[in-house]
Amino acid sequence: MDYFSVAGIAVGLSMDALAVSITNGALTKRVTPRFALKIAFFFGLFQSVMPTIGWLIGKAGESFISAVDHWVALILLSYIGINMIVESRKKKGAGLECVRQDDIPMKTLLTLSVATSIDALATGVILPSAVGASTPALMAVSVLLIGLITFIICFAGVYVGKKFGTLCAGRAEILGGIVLIVIGLKIFIEHMFFHG
Repeated sequence: MDYFSVAGIAVGLSMDALAVSITNGALTKRVTPRFALKIAFFFGLFQSVMPTIGWLIGKAGESFISAVDHWVALILLSYIGINMIVESRKKKGAGLECVRQDDIPMKTLLTLSVATSIDALATGVILPSAVGASTPALMAVSVLLIGLITFIICFAGVYVGKKFGTLCAGRAEILGGIVLIVIGLKIFIEHMFFHG
């Protein structure tokens, strides 16, 4: 099995989750190791689960996944991003501009985990041939490695966001909302115009 390729795929897949981890680190009032572990765990888990689902669906479901994955990511990320911007404007109107969240709601975390890992679903279809994971055991190692790399990257990302959050506390929520919308648009545009 080509572990170097697996690592490369994992890093590529985790970039959207990294951006969202940085955003959550910036938006959260008190970033603790427990908070960072929670973010990293969910993003890592979904980056492992989605390729597994894609692999189980197999080639038969590839065309369906390709037809909807970019729409799902665009809708979910845009919805959360717009909500964040609207909430930030409400807080500003109430004189609460610099108030940041205490924690991320579980519903939001699950939605973000799904939205940022949706491209991994399609990757699961081609992963066995791309990295030489010819048996279920090798496939399991591949998806666990993807999850682990995502976990490490996102854990670090939360603390990077914490640094940025202290620099731009008042605008972090608006910036975070814009980042989520841009990620959704990026996934959508890449699929519509550059999907090979």
